[in-house]
Amino acid sequence: MATQLEQSPGAFASISEVSAITGLTQDTLRWYEREGMIPRIARGSDRRRRYSERDVRLIELLVKLRTTGMPTSDMQRFAVLLAGGAETHERRLSLLIEHRERILAQQARLDDALAALDTKVDHYRALIAGTDEDRARQRRGEA
Repeated sequence: MATQLEQSPGAFASISEVSAITGLTQDTLRWYEREGMIPRIARGSDRRRRYSERDVRLIELLVKLRTTGMPTSDMQRFAVLLAGGAETHERRLSLLIEHRERILAQQARLDDALAALDTKVDHYRALIAGTDEDRARQRRGEA
């Protein structure tokens, strides 16, 4: 659907189409709008929401930011800054860099935890395979 929007300037997507594109429920899309994370969505003469390509791209970005654990309050700040135009580029960049640093720190913690988990997985695989060294450790109470 996003490609249809891209190929047809002036085309709009319905809330059900945007839900299918982004994986968000229609209720979540409405909530994003109420919370100010996306601008008010234009409506047709039938009062139904009409999402532009730009709206969809913003929602897709917000989904990615949420997936990385960005707090709702930061997503709201980002949306407000977007509405501020080019003069807010530096503040938007700062917000994104701060979040990137949080992601990298979390990734380092996860890498460390994964390494510990891998060590234990290897240990139990060796125990199950019955290697002599691990049997000796187990008898000594080191397992």
